[in-house]
Amino acid sequence: MYVQTKPRGICAHEQIRYNAPMFIKDLLRPFFSPTNPLLLFYHKMMAVVAAVWYGFPAKKLKVIGVTGTNGKTTVVNLIAKILMENGSKVGMASTVNFQLGGTNWMNTTKMSTQSAFFIQRFLRDMVRAGCDYAVLEVTSHALTQSRVWGIDFDVAVLTNVTGDHLEYHGGFENYLHAKGLLFQNLISSGRKVHVSKVTVLNRDDTNFDFFDQFLADTKLTYGLSQGTCTAKQIQMSPEGTKVFLQIPNEKIEVNIRLPGLANVYNVLAAACVALNERVPMKVLQRVLGKIDPVPGRYELVNEGQPFHVVVDYAHNIDAISNILKMYRDILASSGKGRLIVVFGATGGGRDQAKRPVMGGLLDEYADTVILTDDDPYDEDEWRILSMVSEGVKRQEGDAVKKFWKIPQRREAMRLAFSLARDHDIVLIAGKGAEPIQMVYGERRAWDDRVVARELLTAPTEVVL
Repeated sequence: MYVQTKPRGICAHEQIRYNAPMFIKDLLRPFFSPTNPLLLFYHKMMAVVAAVWYGFPAKKLKVIGVTGTNGKTTVVNLIAKILMENGSKVGMASTVNFQLGGTNWMNTTKMSTQSAFFIQRFLRDMVRAGCDYAVLEVTSHALTQSRVWGIDFDVAVLTNVTGDHLEYHGGFENYLHAKGLLFQNLISSGRKVHVSKVTVLNRDDTNFDFFDQFLADTKLTYGLSQGTCTAKQIQMSPEGTKVFLQIPNEKIEVNIRLPGLANVYNVLAAACVALNERVPMKVLQRVLGKIDPVPGRYELVNEGQPFHVVVDYAHNIDAISNILKMYRDILASSGKGRLIVVFGATGGGRDQAKRPVMGGLLDEYADTVILTDDDPYDEDEWRILSMVSEGVKRQEGDAVKKFWKIPQRREAMRLAFSLARDHDIVLIAGKGAEPIQMVYGERRAWDDRVVARELLTAPTEVVL
């Protein structure tokens, strides 16, 4: 079922990007520009064919789309679990995992929103399985390339919008408007009997006004102090968060095994959807009290070691900033432990300008910085490391300054664990639960969590 050894969602022109000689790439680069009208037309036609071929299955489902820079995967999973706990049958697609009714499996496509043919076939299978809802993670790439054309969304959810994929979109304004396509098309897409068009927006996001301009039958908002759903008395720890959720006419206390302020926002977004779908608050409280972290999102790896190990997908400026600040605050409040970070920026020419900025954040908040590889794609690993290290003001290899560049991700993690002591937090950031590493067009099996467990159960002392 949907198991893939190659990313089926990648088109033929994308395969050239990874496999063609460099001089051919340079010659064809203008045609493969994401803004090339012919290429966008090609994507649109493929989406139209896919929707027609599979009979527009979204018309038979209530479809919830989640977009934003960070938090999409967690919100999608939260919504799916809440709806299932309330007795509905749900299909779901996210960066990390898929779900069809009671079956859940990992996403190995290296794509958050798959090709139009994949999505339409998956929606058709949801209909055949008797699903009531489809909950989909929707990226800016997918919206620009019309991959979700023909899908009549009923609820559009925004997590937040910060700078990401800017080289692909050609600037922040283009990126913002790409996200806005989900909301722009919401009210004009096909309607279903007795189903309203609803938006769920982050009241605290700096781009709230841009998204609030789009029409909807119902508008729900959330934030820490203002909105339909708000949060009070937040208490954080490395293991989770205690918070009071305030919804219209009701207040509930929840203890969630999801640490950090970012996850409070994720919970609030899901609570708004639950409110719209008339899910009883006791059901919401029950789900949030027992839910496990989404794989690779603030996920703790515990093999009995005396320090915390956290695997997280943080790979852009906003995400890495949030998680570093969160763990820095947690350590400061406890008065014990250090923050050791293993991090590598994605290659393939993606958002190169953000690399030194992220290096600067590591330099500011981490006690120990270990730079390593992530998904280099067709880019030289040392070039990527050098660009990230431009923001790090420490001297490499200095045991006092605590800064190393180690391209081999396993060895970087091994060093981090050898340095860690009681109460320390070792953050392994960038890849999360991704089961694949892309190196010069080759898909190599890799999972930060699996490798961490291997190293923690059979540690090898590193001599510096």
